Amino acid sequence: MAELLRQGLTEEGHAVVVAREGRSGMSLAENEQFDLLVLDVMLPGADGFAIVRRVRARHIQTPILMLTARDATRDIVEGLNLGADDYLTKPFSFQELFARVRAAGRRGPIAQPVVLRVGDLSLNLGTREVRRGPRLLALTRTEYSILELLMRNAGRVLSRDRLIESVWGHAEIENNTLDAFMRLLRAKVEAPGDAKLLHTVRGVGFSLRVGEESR
Repeated sequence: MAELLRQGLTEEGHAVVVAREGRSGMSLAENEQFDLLVLDVMLPGADGFAIVRRVRARHIQTPILMLTARDATRDIVEGLNLGADDYLTKPFSFQELFARVRAAGRRGPIAQPVVLRVGDLSLNLGTREVRRGPRLLALTRTEYSILELLMRNAGRVLSRDRLIESVWGHAEIENNTLDAFMRLLRAKVEAPGDAKLLHTVRGVGFSLRVGEESR
């Protein structure tokens, strides 16, 4: 896989350095300058999570794209919470990988503290402070977890199953429980006069984006 990635990215015009185990990858990330780090979760020596944790602890803000196993939702959430910028689940197409790499390159290094923004809604990952414009929102832990996942995937539609598994894990949670939390979250995020941000995609799930009515 590493060799295929190296070859594909090289053919796209990127200069690629490959570390075949975690410790050497961590050393490269700490001592060299890169435009992007592509990390597999499962690495010998030190896994991808350990590398993200160490890199961010040292205030290195190089964008990080993580590769995870199919349906490894817990891996995805953990990687994002540690400071990764994006993820890609296996198996994946090279076209999607190249698109993610280009998007990360356009964003460039992230600043500290990390603040997610969608329209006038902001979520500070360092302080866990959420604001809609100047208004500070008081969210419960579950509401915050749902909103953070939606903001990290702004513009995408997240399925009900994905949201339930990401927020509650393998607990037996009914769809109406998710609906109840979404109503509470919407009431706090969308006060009278605010533009609509939380959209219900009927039969699929939910999306956080600016514009367009719910379908």
